[in-house]
Formats: sequence, C-alpha cells, structure tokens
Amino acid sequence: MKILVVDDDRRIVKTTCDILKIKGHEPIAAFSGEEGIEKVKTDMPDCVLMDIRMPGISGVEALRQMKTISPALPVVLISAYATGEVVDEAKSAGAYAVLSKPLNFQMVLSFLSLLHKEENILIVDDDPSFGKTLKDILTLRGYQVETETETHKVLEHLDNNYKLVVVLDLKLGEVNGVDVLKQIQAKYPNKPVVVVTGYRQEMSHSIEKASQVGAYSVLYKPLETDALFHLIDEIRVKKLQNSLIST
Repeated sequence: MKILVVDDDRRIVKTTCDILKIKGHEPIAAFSGEEGIEKVKTDMPDCVLMDIRMPGISGVEALRQMKTISPALPVVLISAYATGEVVDEAKSAGAYAVLSKPLNFQMVLSFLSLLHKEENILIVDDDPSFGKTLKDILTLRGYQVETETETHKVLEHLDNNYKLVVVLDLKLGEVNGVDVLKQIQAKYPNKPVVVVTGYRQEMSHSIEKASQVGAYSVLYKPLETDALFHLIDEIRVKKLQNSLIST
C-alpha cells in the first residue's frame, strides 16, 4: 500500500519509510503538515502516519484538512508528548488512534495488514433473490460477499474464512434467526451480526430478543442500503482501531 509518513524529524521519516519499503509498501515522505496535505492532494495515499507536534500547522490541523480532501482516509497520529486533551482532540478530528513514540512497528504493520485485507461479508437469508441483490450491491462497494440460505451451513462459512460482519434475516423459513444468532455468538462471541427483518410488528419479540442476545444492530426491509453501508464502515473502523493501542 501507499503510506504517507509525515514528521519534521527527517531521521524518523527515513527509518519509518525504510521499514515500510522492506515490508513491501510504497512510502511517501513529507516533513511538515503543509507538505503532507499537498501530498494527499497530488498523490493520494492509502494511509497516513503523522506526528502531532511539528513546526507550522500541527498534525491535528493537518488531519482536519486531509479529511476534507478524503473523509475516509485512515490517519494515525504519533506523539511523544500527547496529553489526554490532545488525544481527545485528535480522535474528534477523525484520527484512528494516537500512538506513542518510539513507534511499535510490529503493531503498525499488523494494522496495515488488516487495512489491506479484503473484507468478507456473509448474508444469511432464505430468499435467494434478496441475497443476490444485496450481494451485487455490496460487491460494487468493493466487498467480498457470500450468501447462504441454509442455516445449518452458517458456521461453516465462518470457520472457512474471516467475515467482517454477518447480515442475518430474522425469519428463515421454520428457523428463527435468533437461534442462528445464538449459535454464532457461542462460537464467535465478538462477531458483529446485523439483523434484518421485514416483519417489524410480527417479529417484535424476536427483535427484542436479538438485541438482548447481542445483535450489533437491527435494520428493516425494504433495506436502506446507506444505513447498512454506514454500519459496515463503522464496524470496519472499530476493528482497525482495536488493532492499535491508543495512548
């Protein structure tokens, strides 16, 4: 991936860029917040690693301006002197995390590996046409998508490869989706499951039960795809943030 490294300390930039290059990434160097913003404008990176305290504009202000150019750009800020107030300000501005110097490169490389990883989504619905339509929509957004109509095969999908999120219908023929949710939670307790249903009134008890069991969220058919996109992006960001240890 293309990684923008921004720091006024040229030795730190060189060391970081050298390590990233050895690991197969394409580093881009910048030595001020202003230069970093220009790099984002002219040579959009996949991720930014940026110091907070620099001459000229701070890393937090540079982050704000980068986010106006590319709101989804992952930015990790780094500091040897970050106070709680600065960390809160950085996160409010959209930083994924604020890391301490000296940088834990193994942690950063693990984060970049997750960032680069294709995200798989599993759709569980007994209506094949709904599954296909939603799969087509999500595929256009760049996700890898699997569909399943048979509830006894759901765990097999999760066993075979990593899934970012499961989209689970509550009414699966004779099977209640809450029971499938319980099976998923028993084996994969941290797996985000977004429950969907077209029967808001009829399934009200199951909806309440799904929330109690640990469903990440509930959406209703006809599905508002923007709401689903928002949830998926939120889940992805949380996963990435959890791979970094914030100060």
